[in-house]
Amino acid sequence: MLWPVQVQVDTPLGGKGRALAELMRAGLPIPDWFAVLPHSFKSCLSVEQAETLASVPTAETMRTVLAAFTFSDEVRDAIDQACALLGGANARFAVRSSAQEEDSAAHSFAGQLESFINVDAESVAEQVVAVWRSGFSERIVAYRRQAGLTALPDVPAVLVQRMVTGEVSGVAFSADPVSGRRGVVVVGALPGLGNALVSGEATGDTWRVGAGDTIIERAIAAKDIIQQADASDPAGFRRVSLPASQAREPCLEDAGILQVARLAMAAERHFGRPQDIEWTMDGERLYLLQSRPITGLEQLPDPDGRRAIWDNSNIIESYSGMTTPLTFSFARRAYEYVYREFCRLMGVPQSRIEERSDMFGCMLGLIRGRVYYNLFNWYRLVAILPGYRFNRRFMEQMMGVRESLGDELAAEVAKAEQGNRLVDALRLAGALLNLLLAYAGLGGRIQRFYLRLESALGHERPDLSRLRPDELVAYCRRLEQQLLTHWDAPIINDFATMIFYGVLRRLVSSWVGDTTGTLQNNLLCADQAMISAEPARLVRRMAEMAATEPGLVETLSEASGALPSVVAKYPEFARELDGYLARFGERCMEELKLESPTLHDDPSPLLRSIGQYALGIQAGRPTAAPDVETGLRQQAEAQVNAALAGHPLRRLVFNWVLAHTRLRVRTRENLRFERTRVFGRARMITVELGKRLAALGCLAQARDVFYLEWDELLGFVEGRATTADLAGLVAVRQREFDAHAQAAAPSERFETRGILYRGHSFSPEQQAAVLPEGDRCSGTGCCPGIVRGPVRVIRDPRQSTVKLGEIIVAERTDPGWVMVFPSASGLLVERGSLLSHSAIVARELGLPTIVAIPGVTRWLRDGDWVEMDGSRGTVVRIPAPEGGP
Repeated sequence: MLWPVQVQVDTPLGGKGRALAELMRAGLPIPDWFAVLPHSFKSCLSVEQAETLASVPTAETMRTVLAAFTFSDEVRDAIDQACALLGGANARFAVRSSAQEEDSAAHSFAGQLESFINVDAESVAEQVVAVWRSGFSERIVAYRRQAGLTALPDVPAVLVQRMVTGEVSGVAFSADPVSGRRGVVVVGALPGLGNALVSGEATGDTWRVGAGDTIIERAIAAKDIIQQADASDPAGFRRVSLPASQAREPCLEDAGILQVARLAMAAERHFGRPQDIEWTMDGERLYLLQSRPITGLEQLPDPDGRRAIWDNSNIIESYSGMTTPLTFSFARRAYEYVYREFCRLMGVPQSRIEERSDMFGCMLGLIRGRVYYNLFNWYRLVAILPGYRFNRRFMEQMMGVRESLGDELAAEVAKAEQGNRLVDALRLAGALLNLLLAYAGLGGRIQRFYLRLESALGHERPDLSRLRPDELVAYCRRLEQQLLTHWDAPIINDFATMIFYGVLRRLVSSWVGDTTGTLQNNLLCADQAMISAEPARLVRRMAEMAATEPGLVETLSEASGALPSVVAKYPEFARELDGYLARFGERCMEELKLESPTLHDDPSPLLRSIGQYALGIQAGRPTAAPDVETGLRQQAEAQVNAALAGHPLRRLVFNWVLAHTRLRVRTRENLRFERTRVFGRARMITVELGKRLAALGCLAQARDVFYLEWDELLGFVEGRATTADLAGLVAVRQREFDAHAQAAAPSERFETRGILYRGHSFSPEQQAAVLPEGDRCSGTGCCPGIVRGPVRVIRDPRQSTVKLGEIIVAERTDPGWVMVFPSASGLLVERGSLLSHSAIVARELGLPTIVAIPGVTRWLRDGDWVEMDGSRGTVVRIPAPEGGP
């Protein structure tokens, strides 16, 4: 028993008591109180009662013991003396529970244990026992079980507080528990005592107080008053209806409201987290009766927090599914380097770039192990470049976002990035000049970029097995200096591609009258200098070679793991295969993920693709004609010539735009292949570092390196790590990522406020599965052609094979899929855009393709027959032909 309160660290005061003790020491206005501690109960037990509890420790046993419990004279005298010190024989008291877990951040126990008010001094001891009994009720047992707490706690501490009969009482929350707004204090009040408000028996007045002591909302309720009754009233208090003239008058003046709000904020400042307080006001004196954390608030985002919109519409092509910390941190770092450099090239002042460091450092986000674009930052990036309104639409098209940011929000972004109009006009003129100069010199930049690539990467894969960890890290640093900080050519070309493609699309619509939306795609077909289509042509050629060797075809079709030794028996084929691997061995599924095994590690997907294609050739099935794409291009050019026959100036402009679009798209794809080589070299270095760290016992196994961040890995070798326990760090991340892999994936697009990783479900407010209805659906046509055939739904391309003539159905594709394209007769993709890699490569191969078909991977199943029209973007499910294909 304690009074005045002097709390030691190990004093079992419970949550409520400890909070009051701390606030009293901090000088907050707390009514005087003392506590009856759990050892008071134990000291009064008989030997028989103690033995019974020890042998049968259940809630039912506790209830039995407490039913016959009496205090010893010593403890009873101590309680009486403490009551006398608090107010004398005529004083009234509040007797409240304070269980160990009560009023904690995780468990409020609100209303679960009994509390009593207006208790006279002689009845305090009796009500203390009643509180103890309530701590073992069936209701409490059920609550604890549901909360995952032990079934049998100790008896709670009991607080005995001098009763303050306030004229107005209530509750206050230092943050809004409904909306989650951390900057708003909610004050609730009722005339008389606040217990009716807390219990829900009565409705009180409510105010919301914002920054600067501003009352931003008032809700005045019709109410009764709870007042003290005479001593003969068993409950001690009674409800009295107010006159109609007073029932809707606010029970608290503005000054009192602000006083309560400040008290709630003082409690929050003391505990360092939002608080739910009970208070009463006696005249002008305000008292704090109890304070506890607002439970559940951590599950609510702050709607006043910084807004962000996350979208993975297009980036999922490069980073689908789970992405490890090493890959994300490497990619995020690369994006920051690249777009800082781009802004410098566009003439954006260095001071302005540095002011937006947060933007460049957060172009990407990792959410439940998945990579997303931070769209607001992308719009902010475009807003500091010339022609924001025009370029914004092109950026959305290039990124493949299904839903625009919206004109209102986009205007907010633009306004935030604008300053003095004259200065902005000068910057715009300067940026346009820089853009023109950069574009004029792009050819030279690209040549110099290729020279740096060859200097950094060489012509052959190096042997890194004998390099020390510090030598491997030094190699990384050289790559960064030579390439990542000088990625000027690819990013300028990408920007130019975005502009020229958008202009071409408008011209074919307005000048040529194209209504299908695919004419501009057909005009870009048959570019033999585009490297992305070469792997498919090489697969076709190797399949034709293998088709003449029955034994080889069977081996290739069933390949798994390492390169079959039987391949060496066919020298010509082996040379072709070695040449393919030397050139395109890094072009694997999910090639931009450092953790992805390449064809050098496991060539079986390539071998099976060759084998399946060869089987089709042996069976006499027709293969795609090599000049299909040329025919598409010639037809498109003829349509343009006919439409512009009487418009020589338009024809001149159109041909200029078309020539530059073709050049930029081709260069974009070829430079993306070089990006694959850079990521491949980073992968090699990473794998070797993992081996070294595993050999030193720093990691359990080499591939654990992918659960480190890029700077953590390099910093560990360079001597600036903040933790040397890499294995422990990996274990923590592996557990978290395993949980992410089992949980539902976030939506394609969602909004967050404030801290991203707290209080968000990562889904739109109303998220419903989008599935095509009936036997027809549509998407965006990318490459024309009407095809009928069975579908093959591919979810894991490494474990799947495509038979000749099947139509591939996938959620998304990446450059590594090109090896399976030759066997397919069509391609249906759930995600993607007109400028996505799958669309560009499919056009080069003349492969009828439709992208952006919502829910197609769930709508179709393996073996379903469809008719697809790659020009109109329509898919119709049809009956399978009798007797098979």
